[in-house]
Amino acid sequence: MVWMAIPAASAAETVLFEETFQDRLAPGWAWIREDPGAWRLRDSGLELRVLPGNLWGGANNARNVLVRPAPDPGDGELLITVTIENTPTEQYEQVNLAWYYDDRHMVKLGREVVDGPVCVVMGREERDQCRTLAKVPVPGRWYQLRLIVRGNRIRGEYRAEGAAEWTFAGECALPAPPGGQPKISLHAYQGPADREHWARLTDFRIRRRALP
Repeated sequence: MVWMAIPAASAAETVLFEETFQDRLAPGWAWIREDPGAWRLRDSGLELRVLPGNLWGGANNARNVLVRPAPDPGDGELLITVTIENTPTEQYEQVNLAWYYDDRHMVKLGREVVDGPVCVVMGREERDQCRTLAKVPVPGRWYQLRLIVRGNRIRGEYRAEGAAEWTFAGECALPAPPGGQPKISLHAYQGPADREHWARLTDFRIRRRALP
């Protein structure tokens, strides 16, 4: 399958879900390995403490992995967006939006420190076997991230502070998990143990776009 971009003017979009992060999380969210003292809702945003731990490869011990069931894209495509603002400093410290089946099968797109700069990183994991699809240094206080799912393909895009247009990050086939419904995940890990680093997530939306 060759991915063909659909101009916004020629495609109808329907909002399936929107999270305002006010007072409480909307129904449908669930925590994996919850640490209640390391997440909070403030000023219409979800704040996650970037704790030590990992999901990349076989460790699978990251805490506060937030998930909700993913809608079926049907004959169209799903567009999943979130804005992430943080100031990471540690090697591989990261905050991600992910298409998630379980700890061993996912496609992630996030902000991550890699050898100094903060980067947009997209990666695919299947049976704990990992492949990096994009690693692009992008400065700025925040990124808006977007995953687009169509059929068995997923595409990652980002829009950094000050940018008007989306930039392509990577594309791949979805992992083949042993079973279970796909989920959408927000999570953070590889933070320092001796200092509190918090990431702020806002503007989470799921849309379905009809294909012409």
